[in-house]
Amino acid sequence: MPSEPPSVEIKFTDEFKRRLRTLSKKYRQIRSDVQPVIEQLQAGEFLGDQIPGTDYTVFKVRVRNSDIQKGKSAGYRLIYQLESPTSVILLLIYSKLDQADVTADEIQAVVEGFQ
Repeated sequence: MPSEPPSVEIKFTDEFKRRLRTLSKKYRQIRSDVQPVIEQLQAGEFLGDQIPGTDYTVFKVRVRNSDIQKGKSAGYRLIYQLESPTSVILLLIYSKLDQADVTADEIQAVVEGFQ
């Protein structure tokens, strides 16, 4: 009988919650778009590209925005910190249409504000 892999605990920063709430007013499907990514992280599948320039293990994932018909490149960016193999902190989310990028300094500030 295969053993169940340990579930990864997902934490949310206040900044992530605030941005998600703001984006959900403009993009009605954002929560259902982000949910599969959260489920993959809970299952221990760490997605995306590591972001250099911070003192932490931080990744950026491209998430499709189903409210617009432009694919992943114009979708959302979800930034998370791998705190440990069993703990992930969702730091930031933004729409690529509304914001080009976030700096390593912004990410660093959110991480340090959460601790």
